[in-house]
Amino acid sequence: MKETTAWEKYDEKEQKNLEELCEGYKEFLSNGKTERECSKITVQMAKKAGYENLDDVIAQGRKISAGSKVYKVGMGKTVALFNIGTDDVEKGMAILGAHIDSPRLDLKQNPVYESEGLVFFDTHYYGGVKKYQWVTLPLAMHGVVVKKSGEVIDVVIGEEDDDTVLCITDILIHLSAKQLEKKGREVIEGEDLDVLVGSMPAKAADEKSEKGEAKKQKDSVKKNILKILKDKYDFDEDDFMSAEFEIVPAGKARDCGIDKSMVISYGQDDRVCAYTSLVAMLNTDNVKRTTCCLLVDKEEIGSVGATGMQSKFFENTLADLLEAMGEYSEIKLRRMLANSHMLSSDVSAAFDPLYASVFEKKNAAFFGKGMVFNKYTGSRGKSGSNDANPEYFAMIRKVLDDNKVDFQTAELGKVDAGGGGTIAYIMSLYGMQVIDAGIAVLNMHAPWEITSKADIYETEKGYEAFLKEI
Repeated sequence: MKETTAWEKYDEKEQKNLEELCEGYKEFLSNGKTERECSKITVQMAKKAGYENLDDVIAQGRKISAGSKVYKVGMGKTVALFNIGTDDVEKGMAILGAHIDSPRLDLKQNPVYESEGLVFFDTHYYGGVKKYQWVTLPLAMHGVVVKKSGEVIDVVIGEEDDDTVLCITDILIHLSAKQLEKKGREVIEGEDLDVLVGSMPAKAADEKSEKGEAKKQKDSVKKNILKILKDKYDFDEDDFMSAEFEIVPAGKARDCGIDKSMVISYGQDDRVCAYTSLVAMLNTDNVKRTTCCLLVDKEEIGSVGATGMQSKFFENTLADLLEAMGEYSEIKLRRMLANSHMLSSDVSAAFDPLYASVFEKKNAAFFGKGMVFNKYTGSRGKSGSNDANPEYFAMIRKVLDDNKVDFQTAELGKVDAGGGGTIAYIMSLYGMQVIDAGIAVLNMHAPWEITSKADIYETEKGYEAFLKEI
């Protein structure tokens, strides 16, 4: 195990480059708390770097060739970027693939209710969460409402400095004797993760009772909340049926530690790898081998659905790409996929000395020691894992060493301590070479996760080296 950290090799210039990268990363995290928001930011960055929408190229009947840079968006939640190289695409691509969804709470389709003068939004948690971590935090609501007319309304509540925030309540310590006897997974039940959104009733109606008193309105607080939403965003309660709202921690990404050596933020699994992959892609020009950055949705719930890695989005996009190059055939598409090399850009668990018992120290990832490679993930007997080939990792090691990139290897905790997975196994089904490569994270899947700035910097460098030389 390497004893030194990447910090010890940086000169003033590299330290400056590291800080610039991490400042951009923090901005990405603060403004991209949902898949839709990350996709929009990705497209903005891609356009600025000279990328064109592949759909526009096809609609205009134009051809693409070596040097062309194009992107395609899937349902506003998945993005694929391509930089066409001089080599025949049949020889395969260098692919960086990350996911831009993160654990959170989603509003149900009929979420609004009033109980004893308080109004709540009913939620369903998304992905693997410790439910007790989400109570008594300042929360924000991000999402879209799609009205029957087709109009799309963007809604963000809780992010501006002078904005209101939301919260999930918890029982006071004085009355929590029975609660504290429960197992961790049961301390807060899933159906109790309802978000408190209001307590002020609407103004009393002019109607009077026989005694001359103002009639008490039923669900008066709920009516007031719905009126506020109607006045500000112009949608009604029924419009929640065709809305997509995510409840996330409120607040911006920030430096962490007295030495400012870390980043603390919501959503770093896996946006830390998504951002570094994207930056590496946009920084890489004049390639021989076609490069690709693929940012997908739904990894946290099994990569399912039309925007997950198990969908045909990537395959269909490649078919469009080959057609726009005038080279489409089924066999060429299959060979292109099989001959590709991919880094499944996903995070790993950082060694935490406070919880050392769940790690096997020789095979753990440490802050400051660079990019992390997981030859396999999965759980129990490597179940659900890709388990990369050693020949492939040997190629990558040489590229990283030649480019002076600090890296380490790890597994996701001790055998039988738990486990997890990535999109690696899905892409490997095409026959391509795939290995998980990313950044170590503390507090993974918690509302606030922590990463090392040195690891962010080394990983971006590693992704660039991979795209240029693999």
